[in-house]
Amino acid sequence: MHKFFLALSLLSMSVSTSAIAQQQPQQRSGTPEEQAACSRDVQRHCRAVIDQGDFTILACLQQNRTKITKACDQVLKNHGQ
Repeated sequence: MHKFFLALSLLSMSVSTSAIAQQQPQQRSGTPEEQAACSRDVQRHCRAVIDQGDFTILACLQQNRTKITKACDQVLKNHGQ
């Protein structure tokens, strides 16, 4: 009986892990060119929040809108930000 629950637990963990792995590429947005256009601005203005996720970085770029490069500003505009 314990082996059944162990196998069921392992199966559910592997299904959850694969579902998460499939979702991760979708979380990253923007072409490589768009990411390159903003990477320097992120390093310069948003380094403190870089490990807090894409939405936090986006909010940081928006807060520093007057300081970011024209290329990064255009990327934000192209994505409705």
